[in-house]
Amino acid sequence: MTAVSSRQVDVAIVGGGLVGASLACALAPLIERHGLSVAVVEVAPMLDVAATPWQPSFDARSSAIAQGSAERFRAMGLWDAMAEQAATIQRIHVSEKGRLGVTRLTAAELGQPALGHVIPNAWIGRVLHRRLAELPIEWHCPANVESIVPEGEGYRLALSNGCTLQAGLAVLADGGRSGLKEQLGIASDATPYDQVALIANVEMSHPHDGVAYERFTREGPIALLPLPGQQMALIWTHAVGREAARLGLGDGDFLAELQRAFGDRAGRFRRVGSRHAYPLTLVTAREAVRPGLAVLGNAAHSLHPVAGQGFNLALRGVTDLVAALEQALAEGEPLGSMLTLRDFEARRIVDRHQVIRFSDGLVRLFGIDNALLAHARAAGLVGLNLCGPLRRGLARRAMGLER
Repeated sequence: MTAVSSRQVDVAIVGGGLVGASLACALAPLIERHGLSVAVVEVAPMLDVAATPWQPSFDARSSAIAQGSAERFRAMGLWDAMAEQAATIQRIHVSEKGRLGVTRLTAAELGQPALGHVIPNAWIGRVLHRRLAELPIEWHCPANVESIVPEGEGYRLALSNGCTLQAGLAVLADGGRSGLKEQLGIASDATPYDQVALIANVEMSHPHDGVAYERFTREGPIALLPLPGQQMALIWTHAVGREAARLGLGDGDFLAELQRAFGDRAGRFRRVGSRHAYPLTLVTAREAVRPGLAVLGNAAHSLHPVAGQGFNLALRGVTDLVAALEQALAEGEPLGSMLTLRDFEARRIVDRHQVIRFSDGLVRLFGIDNALLAHARAAGLVGLNLCGPLRRGLARRAMGLER
């Protein structure tokens, strides 16, 4: 795309990753019906999806897509393509090492085709950008936002490629590390968990049959998510500093330690891919909206991965923002007006609070090393497994089918 010096757009999306690209795709009906002008600014070069063949990798990072999120992508006309590389979650097995309590959730008892799906991030991005290539969206890629300042009823964005965008609504969907929130004076509350997530893909001794595992141990939770074939995505939580030694182990020693920590419920661990680690902190922006501005995804909230809710929460934010913008267009209200954005925030606040409270509470509950509490947790898992309505209600909420 040839850059121009200055452009007026209705919506400027800062960040073309999974959240920003999902928003741009979700805006397609408004682009087509109302002639909405949309620009996307992304710092990383985009892959030419038409020219580059798909090459699945054993080491690819993946995301857990709840069934409710799958339905949202289906409404965008994207799910059939995404499902081509998806592994379904048919059952979830929750346990605590050393305790008898177990909770099992199944798609069949909820009358759903799946509890969720696990898809390589690269494939999700590929499907999203293939759709975006069909839309009249203005791309600035690769480009940085060098400054963002309120101007008139919206925001002026100065880009590193020499362009200036005057946007009626600017959306920050660039993760939590760009510095734009700080530039705008938007503070965040950060609560470190003093934990590090070790991420890798592993190969199992036998098929996983669509079972996802959440195993709580004294060191921290271990999650295993099904991938195609006999592969599973591993998220192994460590106390800060404890991960370094395991990152340095040879594959055989690493798999042996993982087997000891997790147990044999999922079978034997046969192979491990490249390992990565990142610190875990609960981060929530104190402001999700301002006149002419909305904050989405990790820029708005970064959660512990224990419950797999981060991207699903962000996607519900995407659909709620689009609903608020659609109503504004129908009523002749400016997209960046506080009336429009308060409507968006009203749709989000309860869902966001409940998910953050649930995932944070889960981490803290199972992180307390106390014998009496451990027995109570075990009894709670047994009780939850026996109490069908309560278990199903929690499952439907985690699947994004209820709020």
